[in-house]
Amino acid sequence: MPAQRADARRNYARLLVIAEEEVAAHGAEASLEQIARTAGVGSATVRRHFPGRRALLEAVFRNRVEALCTLARDLVDDHDARTALLTWLSAVTAYASSARGMAVALSPDPTAGSDPTPESACWAVAEAGEPLLRRAVQDGAVAPGVAMVDLIALITGIALTTEHHSDPAAEADRLLRLTVAGISPQQ
Repeated sequence: MPAQRADARRNYARLLVIAEEEVAAHGAEASLEQIARTAGVGSATVRRHFPGRRALLEAVFRNRVEALCTLARDLVDDHDARTALLTWLSAVTAYASSARGMAVALSPDPTAGSDPTPESACWAVAEAGEPLLRRAVQDGAVAPGVAMVDLIALITGIALTTEHHSDPAAEADRLLRLTVAGISPQQ
């Protein structure tokens, strides 16, 4: 792939800053056309850098996704597999619920079939969390058959449900704890 021209790199960087502002204000429904207008470029320029809304969201949240992947790698050798997994799931939930649009970026792309594609944020996060889940299952802290994509779906569902709550991060955390504990009383 040839290197981008300097003006293309500048356009991308400017578009990304504006996209971050638009996504923060409007979530996953941020307008690509508004981003183009604000940047003073044509919509074709925006679409050349971000062929669709999902590509835009994944670019906006790339650093957060990388931070979650790093955290998963840092926690993988924790002595308590259950605590490590729950710490990481809490971080994913906090990120997804505190940044409008991130839950959509982490959700599997419905146009890509049932499995996330390797270039997607969903795939990166699921792949990073897989060793944590595998250890928790081996230690008996999580039931066999639980898949990381299932846990990501739960988290994104929680984040989307709490997006308009007065304190989305606190409500998302409460719902995650409820999900982890289950709804049955302890025996």
